[in-house]
Amino acid sequence: MSLLTAAKHKFPELGYAPDFIQAVMAPLLGDIKKKGVRVISNAGGINPHSCAAALKEVAKKSGVDLKVAVVTGDNIISKKSDIFESSVCDIDSGIAMPKSLVSMNAYLGATPIARALDLGADVVITGRCVDSAVVLGPLMHTFGWATDDYNLLAQGSLAGHLVECGAQVTGGIFTDWHTVPDWDNIGFPIAECSSDGSFIITKPPKTGGLVSVPAVAEQLVYEIGDPKNYLLPDVTCDFSQVKLTQVTDGESVAVTGALGSIPSDKYKVSATYTDGYRVTAVCPTAGINAAEKGRRTAESILKRVRKIFKFLGLEDFTQTNVQMIGAEESYGPHSNSPNPREIVIWMAAQHSQKKALEILSREIAPAGTGMCPGLTGIVGGRPRVSPVLKLFSFLYPKENVTVNVEVDDHKETVEIQQPRTTSSSNSTPETPTESKCETGTFSYTLGQLAYARSGDKGDSANIGVIARDPAFVPYLREALTEDAVKKYFEHILESDIDNQVQRFELPGIHGFNFLLKGALGGGGVASLRSDPQGKALGQMMLDFKIDGMPDLLSRMK
Repeated sequence: MSLLTAAKHKFPELGYAPDFIQAVMAPLLGDIKKKGVRVISNAGGINPHSCAAALKEVAKKSGVDLKVAVVTGDNIISKKSDIFESSVCDIDSGIAMPKSLVSMNAYLGATPIARALDLGADVVITGRCVDSAVVLGPLMHTFGWATDDYNLLAQGSLAGHLVECGAQVTGGIFTDWHTVPDWDNIGFPIAECSSDGSFIITKPPKTGGLVSVPAVAEQLVYEIGDPKNYLLPDVTCDFSQVKLTQVTDGESVAVTGALGSIPSDKYKVSATYTDGYRVTAVCPTAGINAAEKGRRTAESILKRVRKIFKFLGLEDFTQTNVQMIGAEESYGPHSNSPNPREIVIWMAAQHSQKKALEILSREIAPAGTGMCPGLTGIVGGRPRVSPVLKLFSFLYPKENVTVNVEVDDHKETVEIQQPRTTSSSNSTPETPTESKCETGTFSYTLGQLAYARSGDKGDSANIGVIARDPAFVPYLREALTEDAVKKYFEHILESDIDNQVQRFELPGIHGFNFLLKGALGGGGVASLRSDPQGKALGQMMLDFKIDGMPDLLSRMK
């Protein structure tokens, strides 16, 4: 949203995702209209009206008559002063709201989308909304689900959660990637939903990919935090007891068991603020002792630039990060200690002044003639300096947000029903207390016993783990304690954070989700790491070694 805000400041007619118009809609307008396909997208960014106008213009040129609805109200930047005076703090870090905010958007839900469809819209364009709302909205419209049908809303939200990342639920980034056919023609997901809330995840016929229980389970745990308390604007979801059943081998999986309760009376708001500048240089290097040469090169460049800073009276870097990709440095103590003959220097730095990083950017090229042998160049040429945009998240009362739906000349305010109570109507079984597991002489890596998938939420990482067999769950529960996972990843974790690693269980899919706070160096564009979203952490965790086990693999069903 911050990038779209910057685009709108330069060109008032921008601020939305232009690819949605030109690459997605324009080539398909005729078929969309002919087949009666209704489209919902949050491509409106911070300028949904301009997005709608651009779509109408393209449709007019194509001779297609479309009724386009716009959902607004998420952009609350106009309330910045009042919110600042209320002394809100970030819900994760606890820091006070900075004054340099450039965007402020509430995550809206599905109710206004459903209303837009009720009004006959062919296309609904929103600004910021939760990703699952673009699926839940049409289900509420089609089946007439009420805003307090919480179990149904939870199932619909789960359908949205599973398909929101496209091919990630049809075999993309699956742990057993070698079993997934035809990546070049991978099928995107289809959710076939019923009025009782049950649904089937499948994909188009004659496409690549894999729709299996493990692949769907991996996406279920993706970035969900506490699965018993997955907070959305429309419903609070409990995904811990969800059941997955294979319907057609490799092609479809049935999903049931999500539970819902009343939502919060507040929206989560995602705001961004500027905090200096950053630059990243990526330089391939080859030869004997490549990692040692590369590190000395990066450190020498930074040392030279610091001398220039001192001469010019500039402050030091805010932070730097040097990594030799290919030398397994991100694995920390779990590295196999390779001495590769090819590495890539990853050198990133942050500074409060743009001109300081422009000096660094300029001083990298001389390393090709004055430092280590085998440095082959700078990927992409001289690195570009860009602003650091950090995330600030807080909660804001729904009653203070006015949500509107506009269809042609009709405009109405959508009433967002406020919760009647704050207690949950659903309960799920607690994890049973078990006796100590059987021991033995076998050792396994986690990858032999489980699947894993990881992602981010701000500066926190989520790592989902699903047992390959239900019989393995007690052994995983015993081995993968919060302390054990914290120790395994302590080389990437910030210090002095309470409850830094939390484990949540999903008995329905024989899985666990681990939330690691302060694991991503700031996360997103604020992080100088090569993996700012924690995408590789699940893969790293698959090497976690579990000793003293009985012969588990012979027990697999």
